[in-house]
Amino acid sequence: MAEKLLSRYEELKAQVNFHNYRYHVLDAPVISDVEYDRLLNELKQIEADHPDWIQADSPTQRAGAKPSEKFEKVRHPAPILSLANAFGADDARAWLERVKKIDDRVEKAKFVVEPKIDGLSVVLHYRDGMFVQGATRGDGEVGEDITSNLRTVRAIPLRIPVNSEKLSVKAPSYLVVRGEAFIPIKEFEELNKKLEEAGEKTYLNPRNTAAGSLRQLDPVLTASRPITLLVYQIVHAEGGNVPTSQWEILQYLKSLGFPVSDIPKRFNALDEAITYTETFQTGRNALPYEADGMVIKIDDLTLAADLGFVGKDPRGAVAFKFPAREVTTTLLGIDVEVGRTGVLTPRAQLEAVEIGGVVVRNATLHNFDYIEEKDIRIGDRVLVKRAGEVIPYVIGPVVDARSGKEKTYKPPAKCPACGQAVEHFEGEVAWYCVNAACPAQLVRNVEHFVSRGAMDIAGLGIKIVIQLIEAGMVKDVADLFTLKKEQLLELEGFAEKKAENLLGSIEQAKGQSLKRLLAALGIHGVGEVMAGDLSQTFGNLSALSKVSADELQQIDGVGPNIAASIVDWFAQPANQKLLKKLKAAGLDPQVQKAESKTQSGAFSGMTFVVTGTLPTLSRDGAKEFIESHGGKVIDSVSKKTSYLVLGENPGSKFEKAKSLGVKIIDEAELRKLAG
Repeated sequence: MAEKLLSRYEELKAQVNFHNYRYHVLDAPVISDVEYDRLLNELKQIEADHPDWIQADSPTQRAGAKPSEKFEKVRHPAPILSLANAFGADDARAWLERVKKIDDRVEKAKFVVEPKIDGLSVVLHYRDGMFVQGATRGDGEVGEDITSNLRTVRAIPLRIPVNSEKLSVKAPSYLVVRGEAFIPIKEFEELNKKLEEAGEKTYLNPRNTAAGSLRQLDPVLTASRPITLLVYQIVHAEGGNVPTSQWEILQYLKSLGFPVSDIPKRFNALDEAITYTETFQTGRNALPYEADGMVIKIDDLTLAADLGFVGKDPRGAVAFKFPAREVTTTLLGIDVEVGRTGVLTPRAQLEAVEIGGVVVRNATLHNFDYIEEKDIRIGDRVLVKRAGEVIPYVIGPVVDARSGKEKTYKPPAKCPACGQAVEHFEGEVAWYCVNAACPAQLVRNVEHFVSRGAMDIAGLGIKIVIQLIEAGMVKDVADLFTLKKEQLLELEGFAEKKAENLLGSIEQAKGQSLKRLLAALGIHGVGEVMAGDLSQTFGNLSALSKVSADELQQIDGVGPNIAASIVDWFAQPANQKLLKKLKAAGLDPQVQKAESKTQSGAFSGMTFVVTGTLPTLSRDGAKEFIESHGGKVIDSVSKKTSYLVLGENPGSKFEKAKSLGVKIIDEAELRKLAG
């Protein structure tokens, strides 16, 4: 038994040292923080039970990792240490009880709570107020000289105090401070967006990006990254009156001109500090940077120093860790879900892993382009994130963990729900199933078909739609028109009157226009405006079903993608069957002459966009008014738009029209234009 445990101990030392090297030296970890913590805690437990086993090569005897050979070495004037972890309030209270036994002054101690920013720990040296050297933490004793790179970080003052004329505070002749360099979340997202647009490789997370940017040999590259930092500790000082309270240290650093977090607070009791800390477990999304916990420190730095260390962990502070939001696990496979709009969405099947107290087995992969861009392969070790209540998603693969057995993924050629061919239009991210009778889309298709902007079947809400589908009475939208009263009376909540009213609404819908029927069918790219144009041009469904993509593109506003989606929709055997069923049920509308009659040609050749609430005209009323005078109403603003008709509380179309120089008029001016 002892031999087995000793073997495990040696294995853990090797693993933790390896992951320290990946994290601190290469800035390319292959496991998440939570997995690293598990390994380290297991190692610490074995050492607590067998202290005679501890040797100098144990990672518990160092704070970080050996500095890289590519940098000059810097010996720190005092150890740059890590902290012991507390996973919850009970752990934090246990920490306090342990240190109380060492020094009874702890009973009256105050506590300071600070954010534990997930970045790169840096050490800054100032002589006579001038920034002279900057280093990484390294192994806690010796770090790497990255002075040139740190000079490009604008948040670092090159001289302190920053405003000596207005401040009475004086900097020590030699001052060494510690801070955390990081990239704010918003800037990280913007950086990745720019890299993606430029066709370059994007980064997995802010921490690795900041660390990698600082620990490379080209300061120009560092300067191009949005790195900042927050300072929180004085490591060493000579020739000055430095406070001996952590709370006062933070104020002192701020007065010298260092960037200091505005999150820290001081408390008289540990439970108050814990309560404050716990607010950030749910509110951490409001922080502008990634934080994996909060640090609780004894405010009296003299007392904290007197408490000494456990291994390399100072007893005077503890890291209250948040549940992990990012972990690594294995991608076992990729499922495809068909949404209610026909969009196919890939979903990751994961080796079960705990994220933030929740066991996760599935995560979103966004879309198929995302899989290709990130080069995510089945069998990959992947980084998975879950923030708050957001659905977990795969950030990307840990490329360095690949064995060569991983398999490249290809999107499906057929819909997994109905077996029909899927469509992918050039320039669009989404892949679609265009089968109107696809069972995965049926509820949504019927809901849209009966809605007010489509066939307008009163009394047929989503709950009844679901009832009809679950009862097997409706397998496509055409089945609505063959429903019988006896069938409806079998459903919960239906009596004679309700059944008769619904059947009356369905019968009335048979008289709807071709424009409404086309809009109701849910053809990709065919909204209300396009449906009107198609009905005016082709007159009936039979004629439209026979046109080519080239013919369709002769219509203003119809591009190659929309033309292809219309042709493909009518070519689907299931959709052809649906049209036959609709015609048999009495739905084969033809465009009447009255539909194309106009009052005047005042707006002939003009296009209009309507936004906001008009004084007397509804949105449909404004559309009919413009069309009756020969104009056309479109949904989006472009340089070709003739006029934007502006009402109260307009949307983003107003700003876009201004930026493009489109003429903007109100309802009164619209009527004046019409004569």
